[in-house]
Amino acid sequence: MTPFKTRNLGSSKFVVPEVCLGTMTFGEQTSEADAHAQLDFALAAGIGFIDTAEMYAVPPRAETCGASESIVGRWLKRQQRDQIQIATKVAGPSRNLRWIRNGPPAMDRANIRTALDGSLQRLQTDYVDLYQLHWPERNQPMFGQWQFDPKNEREGTPIREQLEALGELVKEGKIRHIGVSNEHPWGIMEFTRLADELGLPRIVSTQNAYSLLNRTFETGLAEVCHRQQVGLLVYSALGFGHLTGKYLANPNAPGRINQWPSFGQRYTKPNVIPAVQAYVELASKHGLTPTQLALGFSRSRWFVASTIIGASSLAQLKETLPAMQTTLSPEILAEIDAIHLRYTNPAP
Repeated sequence: MTPFKTRNLGSSKFVVPEVCLGTMTFGEQTSEADAHAQLDFALAAGIGFIDTAEMYAVPPRAETCGASESIVGRWLKRQQRDQIQIATKVAGPSRNLRWIRNGPPAMDRANIRTALDGSLQRLQTDYVDLYQLHWPERNQPMFGQWQFDPKNEREGTPIREQLEALGELVKEGKIRHIGVSNEHPWGIMEFTRLADELGLPRIVSTQNAYSLLNRTFETGLAEVCHRQQVGLLVYSALGFGHLTGKYLANPNAPGRINQWPSFGQRYTKPNVIPAVQAYVELASKHGLTPTQLALGFSRSRWFVASTIIGASSLAQLKETLPAMQTTLSPEILAEIDAIHLRYTNPAP
C-alpha cells in the first residue's frame, strides 16, 4: 500500500490519517488476539489513529461494556504513546444503558469526568487525543430516525456546561482535543459559537454516519462544518456491510445485520436494497469491487477528514484497508450522483 494522506481536524493542529481504525467489534465479534493483530497491521500501514468508546463493544450490553477500550489499552501499553492517536467517547443519555453510570443520566460535569476517568483507566493512558460526546443530550433524531419532533423535548445539560466540563479536563491535560458525534447543524453552531464567545475549547470534529446510502451530511452539515472549521469523521461508510454487496448474494450472510436484527434499523427502509443493487452494478461496470466503490467514494469527499473502518477479523481488515486507497474518476462520481438522485438517502 502507498502511504495514506493526512489531514488536519478542523482548524486545529491535530493531524490525522485519512483512515481511522474503529474498534467497536473488539470484545464481541473480535477476540483480543485478533484485535491486537488488527492494531498491529493498521499501525504498520501507517494508521495510528484508533477510535473507541466507553460503551463498546456493540451491540451494547453490560457484559461487554468497556471491553473495546480495555483491549486497546492492553495493546497501547506496549506502544510508543506519542505515536498513537486515541479517540474515545462518553455515552450520552436517553438510551437504555443502565449499566453505564446508572443511565447515563446526563452529560454534566460529574458524568463526563467519571466517564473519562474510566476510559483512561481501561486504556492505560493518562490522556486521550480526542474526546467525543457520543450523541447529543438534547432531543434529536438519531440512529435511523429521520424526523425532528419537538414533542420529544426533554431537560438536559446546557451545551455551555458541557463545554465548561470538557474545558476543565483539557486544562488538566487529560484531553488534547474535543469533538462531537451524531450531531446536527444547530449543535455544531452552538458548540462553536459558545466556545468562541467564552474562550472555551473548540470542537475539532463530528463523527457522523456517511455513505452512498446516507448522504444527509451534505444537506446542511457540510456548509456548517466548512464555515465553522469542524472535520468529519465518517462511520458506517460500508452501510453495515450492505455496500459490500454480500447481502444481495445471500440475505442470511454472517454479519451484524443478521446476528442482531434490531441493531441495523437504519437499513430496513424500502430503497436500501435497490440502491445497493445499483451501486454494486456500477462497481462491476468499472472493474471495482463494491467495497472499493463505497470507500473510494468516502475518500473522494472534500469534507471528510478521516473514514473510520472496522473489521470483525484481521482477514477482513486486510481486504478493506487497501480499498480505502481507491481513487474514483469524475465519470464514476457522476454516475454515483445519478444513482443518488434516483435513490436519495435510502438509509438516513
